[in-house]
Amino acid sequence: MEQLIKPIAQELKIEVEQINNTLKLLEEGNTVPFIARYRKEMTKGLDEEQILYIQKQYEYQVNLAKRKEDVLRIIETQGKLTPEIVEAIHQCTKLSQVEDIYRPYQQKRKTRATEATRKGLKPLADWILTLPKTGDLNQEALKYLNEEVTSVEDALAGASDIIAEVVSDQAKLRWKIKDSIYNYGRLVSKVKKTHSDEKQVYKMYYDYSEKISTIMPHRIMAMKRGEKEKVLTISMDYNQAYLIKYAVYGLMKDKETIAKERIVNAVEDGLKRLAFPSVEREIRSELEEKAEKQSIEVFSLNVEKLLLQPPLKGKYILGFDPAFRTGCKLAVLDSTGKMLKIEKIYPHAPINKKQEAEMILLGLFKEFPIEIIAIGNGTASRESEHFVAEVIRKHHLDLQYTIVSEAGASVYSASEIARSEFPDLNVEERSAISIGRRLLDPLAELIKIDPKSIGVGQYQHDLAVKQLNERLDFAVLKSVNRVGVDLNTASNELLMHVSGLTKATAKSIIDYRNEHGRFQNRLELSKVKKLGPKAIQQASGFLRINDSLEILDKTSIHPESYPLAYKLLDALGNHPLGSEAIQLAISKLNIEDCMKEFNVDRYTLEDILDALKMPLRDYRDSYDGPLLKSDVLDLKDLTVGMKLQGVIRNVVDFGAFVDIGLHEDGLVHISKMSKEKVVHPSELVSVNDIVDVWVYQIDTQREKVQLSLMEV
Repeated sequence: MEQLIKPIAQELKIEVEQINNTLKLLEEGNTVPFIARYRKEMTKGLDEEQILYIQKQYEYQVNLAKRKEDVLRIIETQGKLTPEIVEAIHQCTKLSQVEDIYRPYQQKRKTRATEATRKGLKPLADWILTLPKTGDLNQEALKYLNEEVTSVEDALAGASDIIAEVVSDQAKLRWKIKDSIYNYGRLVSKVKKTHSDEKQVYKMYYDYSEKISTIMPHRIMAMKRGEKEKVLTISMDYNQAYLIKYAVYGLMKDKETIAKERIVNAVEDGLKRLAFPSVEREIRSELEEKAEKQSIEVFSLNVEKLLLQPPLKGKYILGFDPAFRTGCKLAVLDSTGKMLKIEKIYPHAPINKKQEAEMILLGLFKEFPIEIIAIGNGTASRESEHFVAEVIRKHHLDLQYTIVSEAGASVYSASEIARSEFPDLNVEERSAISIGRRLLDPLAELIKIDPKSIGVGQYQHDLAVKQLNERLDFAVLKSVNRVGVDLNTASNELLMHVSGLTKATAKSIIDYRNEHGRFQNRLELSKVKKLGPKAIQQASGFLRINDSLEILDKTSIHPESYPLAYKLLDALGNHPLGSEAIQLAISKLNIEDCMKEFNVDRYTLEDILDALKMPLRDYRDSYDGPLLKSDVLDLKDLTVGMKLQGVIRNVVDFGAFVDIGLHEDGLVHISKMSKEKVVHPSELVSVNDIVDVWVYQIDTQREKVQLSLMEV
């Protein structure tokens, strides 16, 4: 087992013991969020991402070890296992390396070489590979003529096919080819003579070449899509002549032989027909897999940041779903997200009932204590922003608005969840509610939508569905558990993402709540059907009850630590949780003495003390809230060098898109982010960050703006 774990420990730069403990905890059925939050003493503070990595890499190492055993066993049954093969397989660190060694011994489909072998020509090929110095090839070939091999040339051609396949199957040669292509080869794209790229989306790649060793993942994804859409052809350019010469030398070592020409031709055929295309496919697959993984990671990170937007607590919100012909849908929400009223206005063309729209809007402001307007960023968003800003300015209203990403709102609005929530409303009206709630409590609202529909990725439609879904589900799981949920108000969608819970057990909790009313304390979870002790252990720390008689139920302290928490409270003077008095008492504590006195590890102690200091602390408070505005910006207002404030809407490999209030988000290219080298934009910015930017370039014709994070 240690042999499997060591590579992971080296990769993460952590101790083997941390991995052993993590694997043990996973084997016992503990979830990743539970381990990360409540078993820090065993993992020494590993976070969710590290724990997931350990889990995935260990599974890979187990599969690798099993495959090595299988390959060794198969080769042994063929009577061809040697100490050299055993050693080579044991040295492999990747499955692909094991498969390369196994290649000559695996059962092959029908090939030119297998056919030649069937016809009895392998001894002739073996004789040629002994590099005979004397004799006659034709005379030797005569010995192998039969009903299927009717001429000397047929015999020699068949022997050459066998040699070609032998050469192409050599593991070390394949590794050399792969290494050479990776380090010195170039990925080349050319435009097809006939194509349908009318908007010239792929113009940059019409005649493009870049070193394989340095090509960025997003370029690989762009080329792949262009090839899929039959606009581009992709190939690899590398020194084939050198590799053929290398392979010939490896076979002949400059020895003289009567079969030299035959061997050279066979080697060239084996590489050009078999090895080169095979290795190229392998490299393309690895490049695309790496690019997909990068895109999935970027998408996952963006989704996580979007889910962790701070909620606008205690505010009355007007959800504003913009549109032209069909009218703008308005939804008034109270501070809990309850829908109070629905309206529709037509301030834009073609209907142009602007005055009527203004009166309806003013009526809503008079009827309800609305403080913020959440305007969706879809069609007619900027026109609606102008209209709202004009009304605020004209009537001197104490109101602010913000632009909210409405990606996925239409998906939610047509979903079964939305229909069950608002059966009497149409799709557009539900969408306005969703937009407003995204501001009020982003996590609770966005959790209802398939993460792929949230619109903060790159090339997400080209990615492996299974891997993308797994990674996004993990991002959602991590976000929900970092924040925690209110056991008495959480929706089914929120509950099913809590550590230890499933769709079925989440429903059981809601059924119990509907039948018995509010949960009085966390202990009551034991009365919920289908909820066993293990599930309760995994979930209870993430389920909060703010009005419980048990004061610790509103904190992130796990019930298993309540006895310790009360001992600490006693030692601190039993001050109210979160009070200045308890914060002062904690600041005077000697952590080392406390650990000895209460026989507790540092991680658990510090987490409990943090919860006692700030019982209602929200993990999301450390992130930027929405950018609130009361006036608009127009393209004609911009000048190069102007400083603006904007919101990061999307982070991709080549930069970040920033909403500064124009129709189109401005792009901050990665080269305009810092004077220092930036490997990836996510090092500096995240989705929903509020940033200062400078106008770098204005394209009035295309209505596009390039921005910079550095002063211009």
